[in-house]
Amino acid sequence: MPEPSDDDHEHGAHDRGAHGRVPTRGERWEDFKKSPFLPATVLVFILAAAAGLFAGSYTYTMANPTPHRIPTAVVGAANAEHGGAFLVGMEKALNASLEVHPYDSVAAAVEGVDQQKVFAILDVRQGDRVGLEVSGASGASVAQVLAETAPEVGAGLGVPVTVTDVKPLQKGDPRGLAIFYVSLAAVIIGFVGAIQLSVHARALNPLERIAYTVAYALLGAFVIAAVVDWWLGALDLPFAQSWAILALTMFTSGMVFTMFNTLFGRWAMLPTWGLMVLLGNPSSGGAVSWPLLPSVLGRIGQWLPPGASVNAQHTAVYFGGNQHVFPFLVLTAWALLSCAIFWIWRHRHPGGRATEPAHAGEAAA
Repeated sequence: MPEPSDDDHEHGAHDRGAHGRVPTRGERWEDFKKSPFLPATVLVFILAAAAGLFAGSYTYTMANPTPHRIPTAVVGAANAEHGGAFLVGMEKALNASLEVHPYDSVAAAVEGVDQQKVFAILDVRQGDRVGLEVSGASGASVAQVLAETAPEVGAGLGVPVTVTDVKPLQKGDPRGLAIFYVSLAAVIIGFVGAIQLSVHARALNPLERIAYTVAYALLGAFVIAAVVDWWLGALDLPFAQSWAILALTMFTSGMVFTMFNTLFGRWAMLPTWGLMVLLGNPSSGGAVSWPLLPSVLGRIGQWLPPGASVNAQHTAVYFGGNQHVFPFLVLTAWALLSCAIFWIWRHRHPGGRATEPAHAGEAAA
């Protein structure tokens, strides 16, 4: 058996050194970056931060709602002694501003409630008492705050106060939260559906992906409306309109995720969750009416899909004859923007499939 040469000894020592030496810090970092441990570690910190932000955003907006500006109709002599004193007393007790809208009659003021211009009606036509008509349908939280505060202010002034609800909530929705939960379901399932398409139907081409998003939005919205109205009886929905609003919400939410998936790849859940859940849902006015939200959130929420969905659904259910076009424009604008970005940069989307090559026989022909 031949003895190993000097070259063999050199190569052996080199190999043993390459495999047996301790990796440098840079080499370890390169290995870590290429391993699944890097994204898993990043996710640990992201999820921890998301948990805190989620709890914080909802607690900040909902734990202690405080009125800031409440549009209020005033019928009668607004400058009457007891009427003016009552308004001042209410503002002091609420630590808020009652935005006064004068009306000539209660009927005209009720029309203002139906048009969602005012949240309450203050009737000071009677000289010895004050009538306060709240609107639970306009915002249960606002109506509750006003109904609890008004008698206390009246007692302090020696003026009797009669509180009635001119636009009560439906019996199956005594706290006015059903619409918020219905809209929340459409938002969450909307982008979760898009996530599932990206995982389980990754090979869908752009038009196919949009078509399937439309499909699950239509079917999912129908089921939500059917369960809430026909099965549970929690809300008496204007079914066709509510179905359309929920479907548009689900489609918009799904396409928002698809847009972010195109722009940010596997990290698309971060901006989607931030926009739709952390910011959009607490500021939607569904759980806490916008006069009780921090003023900046109240304004921002109207321009985001969750807020637009709540506004459109709320008006459809309780103020059907006075539907506004603005929330539909907001939802449509977000849907079109998302579709446009997805389509323009579709080559960056992680899904899709390559065009199949032509058949060999066809190519020869």
